[in-house]
Amino acid sequence: MESNKSKILIIGVTGRLGFELAKASLNSFHPTLGLVRDSAFSDPNKSQKLHTLSAAGLTLIKGSLQDEDILLKALKQVDIVICAVSSKQVHEQKILISAIRRAGCIKRFLPSEFGADPDRTQVSDLDHNFYSRKSEIRRIIEAEGIPYTYVCCNFFTSILLPSLVQPGLKAPPRDEVSIFGEGTAKAVFIKENDVAAFAINTVDDARTLNKAIYLRPKGNVYSMNELVGIWEGKIGKTLKKTYISEDELLKKIRETPYPENMELVFIYSVFVKGDQTYFSIESSGGLEGTQLYPQITYTTVSEFLDTLL
Repeated sequence: MESNKSKILIIGVTGRLGFELAKASLNSFHPTLGLVRDSAFSDPNKSQKLHTLSAAGLTLIKGSLQDEDILLKALKQVDIVICAVSSKQVHEQKILISAIRRAGCIKRFLPSEFGADPDRTQVSDLDHNFYSRKSEIRRIIEAEGIPYTYVCCNFFTSILLPSLVQPGLKAPPRDEVSIFGEGTAKAVFIKENDVAAFAINTVDDARTLNKAIYLRPKGNVYSMNELVGIWEGKIGKTLKKTYISEDELLKKIRETPYPENMELVFIYSVFVKGDQTYFSIESSGGLEGTQLYPQITYTTVSEFLDTLL
C-alpha cells in the first residue's frame, strides 16, 4: 500500500453503501479498517461481505458506535473516518464525535449523510425528523471544530428508480404511469459504487475540507416527465399518464401511517418541492463532484434503465 495515503476507518461496512465505500477505499490503496458489530459475523449476508472485504485487505475491528473506548482505540490508528450507518442510527454518531474530539488525530470526518442536503430540504413538517437529525449532527461537528466533508449524493439508483418512481411497483410500468406534481422538478440518481468513488476521492483533497460536496452528474439529473420520456423511448411505447397534484400527494402522505409514508415524503420532497436541485451549488458555498473529479466514470440513468428492460 502507498505510505502517503490516509488511513481510513469506515463504520457500516456491511451496509449497501458502506460495502462500496470499503471497496473503493481499498481500490484506491488506502489502508482501510472497518468497525464491525459481533452480530455481523453470524449473519450469512454480512459475513460474506466481511469475508470479501477481508480478502481484499480490510482490517476488521470488533465494536459498535455505543462503545467509546473501542472507538477511541480504532480512531488512534487512522486519519479519516467515514460513517455509513442507516438513518435510524444517525444520532448514535454523537458518541463517535465525542471520541473523535478525544482522539485529536482525525484529519477528516464524513458523517452518515449520503442523500439530500438536510439543511436545504423543505419537508420538516412531514419527515419525522429524518433530515433534522442529520442537520443536528452537522451542527455538533461544526461546534466541536472537527474537520469534515458532507457528501450530498441525493438518491441512489436503487431508490425509486427501479419502479420509475411508482410506489408499490417492483419494475417500471409498461402501460400507465403516475407523475407527481407537474413532473418538472429534477431529481438526481447515482449508483452506490459511484457515490463511493466520489466520496473516497474527497478525503485527501484540500478543496473539500469543511465543504458540502454535491453530486449532480450530467445524465443523472432528470424530472419525472423526462424519466418517463426516456423509458418510453426504450420500450417503444407511449404510457398513459396520470398527474397526481401536490394536494393529492399531501393527502395520501397524511393518510398513510409512518413509516410506510416515508417513500411518499421523499417523492414529495424531490419531485414536487425540488429539494435536490432548487438551489445553486456555487451560491451555497458547496462544490460539485463531477467538476472536482472529471476522471471518475459513472453509470448514467439511461444505462441503469437499460438493465430493467
